[in-house]
Amino acid sequence: MKRLMKCHPTLLPLSLPIGYQPLSRSLTSSTSTYQRKWKPKTTLIITNPTLLLMESCSTMLQMKQIQAQMTLTGLITDTFPASRVLAFCALADSGDIRYAHAFFTQIEKPNTYMWNTMIRGYLKAQFPEMGFSFFGQMVREGIEMDGLSFVWVLKACGNFPGISEGNLVHCKIWKMGFDMDLLVRNGLIHYYADRGCLLAARKVFDESSVRDVVTWTTMIDGYAAHDCLDEAKQVFESMLLSNVKPNEVTMIAMLSVCISKGDILMGKHIYDYITMQNVNCSLNLLNATLDMFVKFGLLIEAKKIFDNMKTKDVFSWTSMVNGYAKWGDLDSARSFFNCMPEKNVISWTAMIAGYSQNNQPKEALILFQDMMKAGLFPIENTLVCVLSACGQLGCLDLGQWIHRCCINPKGAQQSVILSNALIDMYAKSGSIYTAASLFNEMPLRNLVSWNTMIAGYASHGYAKQALILFEQMKNAGFEPDSITFVAVLSACSHGGLVSEGREHFKSMLRDYKLEPREEHYACLIDLLGRIGMLDQAYDLIRNMPMLPSESAWGALLNACRMHGNVELAKLSAQKLLEMDPQDSGIYVLLANTLANNKKWVDVRMVRSMMREVGVKKSPGRSLIEIEGEFHEFLAGDDSHPQSKEIYKVINNVFLLSNLEKYIPLNMFMHIE
Repeated sequence: MKRLMKCHPTLLPLSLPIGYQPLSRSLTSSTSTYQRKWKPKTTLIITNPTLLLMESCSTMLQMKQIQAQMTLTGLITDTFPASRVLAFCALADSGDIRYAHAFFTQIEKPNTYMWNTMIRGYLKAQFPEMGFSFFGQMVREGIEMDGLSFVWVLKACGNFPGISEGNLVHCKIWKMGFDMDLLVRNGLIHYYADRGCLLAARKVFDESSVRDVVTWTTMIDGYAAHDCLDEAKQVFESMLLSNVKPNEVTMIAMLSVCISKGDILMGKHIYDYITMQNVNCSLNLLNATLDMFVKFGLLIEAKKIFDNMKTKDVFSWTSMVNGYAKWGDLDSARSFFNCMPEKNVISWTAMIAGYSQNNQPKEALILFQDMMKAGLFPIENTLVCVLSACGQLGCLDLGQWIHRCCINPKGAQQSVILSNALIDMYAKSGSIYTAASLFNEMPLRNLVSWNTMIAGYASHGYAKQALILFEQMKNAGFEPDSITFVAVLSACSHGGLVSEGREHFKSMLRDYKLEPREEHYACLIDLLGRIGMLDQAYDLIRNMPMLPSESAWGALLNACRMHGNVELAKLSAQKLLEMDPQDSGIYVLLANTLANNKKWVDVRMVRSMMREVGVKKSPGRSLIEIEGEFHEFLAGDDSHPQSKEIYKVINNVFLLSNLEKYIPLNMFMHIE
């Protein structure tokens, strides 16, 4: 290339039509000075030195110089050299589609390949309308078409909102006799399946007298993509009975079907088929297999596949991190995470989600801070997990910073998912009014939005507001689910609304065909217990259609403490200790109930029981976040470097609070 430039320092490209403007940056494929080499598809053996330079061209500047050389030698008038120039401009990563268009208009008789190149080029440049326009011009001018003409225009039609253009192309295919062309039929099946027109896709499929692996795989993938899982399975089984062998793309589609169906047995059969039939196991197929085993919780099998993989990418590593984190083995997940040779934001999110979803919010937030320091900007899933962790810890400052700097820096409208996460974070962090404000400003809400806000009101003791919102939700056309009723019953419990709580509990099955679960019974038991109806609470717990859970007996035990029912407290504690004898909270709650009723002998007996089973009372602890740093304190803890100053402030607060008990209020009031 340097030699060519020296020999012809003033070469110019072929003259362009009057009015042609240089392509703006927004329409070029790339503006980088370095581009990877163009890899055109041609089966011809090229010997001409100028054309050989064309094949190794990597920039538009080089291409124009080569084009100028072709113009000087007259080579540009031949069809093949002109098609190579056109293909580079239209299809290369560093090409220029408008230059290609201008060049195309100067070709006296473009052949079918050139027309197809322009359709394909505009599709690549994300201007499918122009591609379709070229096809329309071919029809109007009676230009000869081949199968690829229809394949590329169908791809362009796939970018339109409706299917009218695709139907027109289908009619043209039928009129011109291309309906029996296998390549075209596969393109039609893909077009209709991708658009969700599965009946039309299946009709073309069923009418195909010849089907190759692409035909079968396209139909399977179409069904899988639109959750028609049984149909996808049926087509795959029919494929196995035919003489067409599935390829790796087929198997990836079927693994996706297995995951969506939750059918692990079918998944294992697919994996066995891949192994026995020696299907080409590319990295994509191995990752899909790994992902399936991970999502089914079969981590031993997943690790075997991972260990045997000769090549691993970031997806492979992230699958293992996500798998161990999802199933609660955070130590193994963190070990894989730490060993990753390369991490992306999805890898970080998988580990953050593991901590957040397994009740380790502090670790989730620390890892989030590390991710930000590494220069990675969080995606939506990251922010949802981090906001959940903020809500668990009550870290309002960090949550507000995320809201201000990560979610809404320019005032853009956030998604419903992020809005729900923000509402949940603000409600759990004590800022219920901000949560309500965000909820009221939402242009679109889903059921999670309503459930989150109702639960937020309930947890803050605003029972009436929660029930009003519940009625508004139903009036808006949303049907409550089990989570909704947990929030509603919790609101009734906090508000002492017995009749309302009982009515909502009955309405679950009566009006919405929802069988009450353990958590609903626990809420109703808590409601009855809080207002002193212990006998009715105990009758309810005895008549539950399922074995009472820890939350049900725990609610009853707490109610016994509140109202001093020692005998029922002993019974509740006994049931709880049968479930978890190592839970120190049960012993403490029972001991407090006995102490409040001056049952000192029984108190000593409870403490003796704790010593016998080796249970110690878990010390009270608190966690606060100041300027991005977390500080944890235990009861009686003096390990913090600022302990003396902290205890000094606490003692002053304590003295002031005691002083207020003895100083009349009017001493602090201004008297005129």
